[in-house]
Order: sequence, then structure tokens, then C-alpha cells
Amino acid sequence: MENTINGIHHITAIAGNAKKNYDFYTRVLGLRLVKKTVNFDDPGTYHLYYGDGNGTPGTILTFFPWEGIAAGRRGARQVTEIGYSVPEGSLDFWLKRFEDNNVIYNKPAEKFGERYLTFLDPDGLKFELIVPKTADNRTPWETAEVTAANATKGFHSITITSNKIEATAKILTDVLGYRLLEQHVNRYRFITDAVENAAIVDLVEVPGEVAGHVAGGSVHHVAFRVPNEKVLMEYRDKIARLGLHITDKIDRNYFYSLYFREPGGVLFEIATDNPGFAVDEPVELLGTGLKLPAQHEHLRGELEKTLPSLV
Repeated sequence: MENTINGIHHITAIAGNAKKNYDFYTRVLGLRLVKKTVNFDDPGTYHLYYGDGNGTPGTILTFFPWEGIAAGRRGARQVTEIGYSVPEGSLDFWLKRFEDNNVIYNKPAEKFGERYLTFLDPDGLKFELIVPKTADNRTPWETAEVTAANATKGFHSITITSNKIEATAKILTDVLGYRLLEQHVNRYRFITDAVENAAIVDLVEVPGEVAGHVAGGSVHHVAFRVPNEKVLMEYRDKIARLGLHITDKIDRNYFYSLYFREPGGVLFEIATDNPGFAVDEPVELLGTGLKLPAQHEHLRGELEKTLPSLV
């Protein structure tokens, strides 16, 4: 089978207050609300998707906002950092913006020859804005306050913290087609050559680190990208042959998915590009209406009354 994992498809995390989440990501970070739907397994809760103007895989950050959920704890067996690519010269803009909006951040630093700025969202989810070595030519979503000169371009990388990285690294290299690019102390950078962007996974090995707790402000899972269902099911066969439990194909309306937990404890998803986010509303109207899967359409009247307002 060809190496056809095309980097990161989307990342899903857990939030608390839905309106606070919406305000932070659309106003402060300047992302587009690409899809407003519900958690298919808990339809009384939103599933909010943020990304670029077209809802392009590799830019999609999604949230389950559960009001009142307890805070999670970063630690081993988790995705602990999400990296966004930003333009050269933009970090000063973001420093001022975070100051003006009372966002918790650290001073810029450097790793693997790239400058980055760490910050936390309102629920404590940890991010890095990274100026990549090679210019990112993706077209960003712009707002009146966050223009193309500073806007995020989509994902740069994720960081997984582990007590021992060997088994996770083997999944990345032998199953998903990544290769070790470089290492600094206990951080190992893996990359896929299949795509130019959203292509990096960092593994950080901390033998004594306590396992994290996935709750508010935590990454729930990371999804890797494949072009279509044929390739998706080839990966299912490959992963099942390793003896790992992997789900049947699941229809998520905007992509088809498989889920499995890699040996290091992180929930991985493999997701298709098809059919995309314009399947139920045109690109120019993405995120403007409440979109429900067919099995929950009968709940629309109730959900429109009970789901919290985002504006």
C-alpha cells in the first residue's frame, strides 16, 4: 500500500462554555466557524468546527463544549500541544493581541530552528504559534482584526507526551508513513513527505510523567488524513493485522472515519477528505446554520431551543 496519509486532517478537543469558545476562536484567533452541528453521540451538545475559508483538512479544529465540565490535566499519554503555522513577523502582533485580550502566554522561544509563541485558550488548551522554516503558502481566513499578514494558516504540528515513545513512533513510521526528521534532547520530530503542511508530529518522552486526564481544555483525539474511503479501509486492514482494536467505518457526514488507540494511549482517527464541509451548505455560508445528522433531525425543534446561543 502506498504511503497516503496526508498529514493531519483535524484535531478535536473539549471545552466548557460554548459561547466563550466561539468568541475566542472566531474573534481573538480569527478562525472561521466552518460547521455548527452536534455531537452525534450526545446531541444536546454542540460540535463546533473552526478552520479556513473552505474548511480545508489540515486547518480544522473542533470542539465538544460541555458546560461545567471539570478541567483536564496535561500529562503523559496525551496530545499536549497544538501548533499553528503563522507568517514571518507576526509574533509581535499576537503578543499584543494576547495582552489586549487577557490571554495567558509565554515569551517567544525557539526549537528546531523555528520561533514560536505558546498560549492557552480559555479552558487551558495549550497552543503554539510557529513561524515555519519554509514559508507556508496556504491562504488564511481573514477578519477585520486578524488580516493575512498575521493570520494562522492551519496546523503546523501536534505534540504527544509519552513515558516511552517507541511503540507510538512505530505506528507513525510503520503504519502512517512518517519518518524521524530530527531530535533535540527528549523531543523527537516526525514528518510525512506526502504533504507540505500539517505534516509534523513531535513525540516528547518523559519517563516519570503522570498520565494526563482528558476533560476540559484537553485534546480528545487527532485525525490523520486520507483521500477517500478506499484508502481508509486499506488502513483499517493494516491496523487490524497488528492486533489493535479499530472501529468499523463511521459516517460523520463531512468525512468517513476509523478510530483506534495507539499503544501510547492517544486516540487516533483516520478521516477522509470526502465529501467535505460543503455537502450540506455552500462554502459562502459555512457555519451559518445548525446542521444535524439525519438521525437527529427529528430533534431540531428541541435543540434550537436548548442549545446555547453563540452570539
